[in-house]
Amino acid sequence: MHILATEGLTKRFPAVTAVDQLTVTVGPGVTGLVGANGAGKSTLIKILLGLLPPSGGGARVLDLDVTARGADIRRLVGYMPEHECLPPDVSATELVVHFARMSGLPRTAARERAADVLRHVGLAEERYRPVGTYSTGMKQRVKLAQALVHDPKLIFLDEPTNGLDPRGRDEMLTLIRRIGTEFGISVLVTSHLLGELERICDHVIVIDAGRLLRSSAIGEFTQVTQTVEVEVDEGLDDLAAHLSAGGQTVSRQGRLLVVKVTKPESYDAIRDATAELGLCLIRLEQGRHRIEDVFRDEVAHV
Repeated sequence: MHILATEGLTKRFPAVTAVDQLTVTVGPGVTGLVGANGAGKSTLIKILLGLLPPSGGGARVLDLDVTARGADIRRLVGYMPEHECLPPDVSATELVVHFARMSGLPRTAARERAADVLRHVGLAEERYRPVGTYSTGMKQRVKLAQALVHDPKLIFLDEPTNGLDPRGRDEMLTLIRRIGTEFGISVLVTSHLLGELERICDHVIVIDAGRLLRSSAIGEFTQVTQTVEVEVDEGLDDLAAHLSAGGQTVSRQGRLLVVKVTKPESYDAIRDATAELGLCLIRLEQGRHRIEDVFRDEVAHV
């Protein structure tokens, strides 16, 4: 099942091609859309919402054509924009109730639903204060609440951690993951901070200059290896030589040896080598190539 799909999707502006022959499908769950600033992420979302017409190709969201059924898509989809857009002189409750009413909910149901989603995003008594008095983190939560208030099947979150401190980013990412797992709402979240998406996504799409670089399940982005850390740097060279002589593939990264594990016996080889050399084994754990590595590799080969 696909929640959205594009086929040769293109968007040209006079000075730039923002989306370039993009063909990709997205399934249920939490999907990350990764790309540097200016990569075409926001333009793509606006096309998928039916707010911008494509220059070529096509796209469907929830099996609805973005060109012909934009209004229907927007009734079924929530959208959290990247830019600052909240009126400062109304409360979060008034604003979210307004969006709920716009979606068709009766007044009483709209107020109940608004209270529920504002509590869900972590705004309790603060929801009665004017939005203009809010911190950046609180404003981001209001934008998330309005995207959820009409109980959408899918939400688009455009750079939801922008401007947040580390704690605020962690809390926002936890909220996003809960939306996808506990509430069963599919999420397409954009970010240029690759490590964030690695923490919360089931699937990641990497684009650069509007072109698709890669689309894979999160597990396919990471290749599992084993890392071993010993107590003294001098011993690393001896350990590396010992393991290499035994047929292991080894590379050194600072105070770590990265050992490619091709069979279960590799663990025993690491243990035995450290014991034979009289080294102190501090840590033995799985290591992963991060999305950052994949992104750099993909861009380097474009």
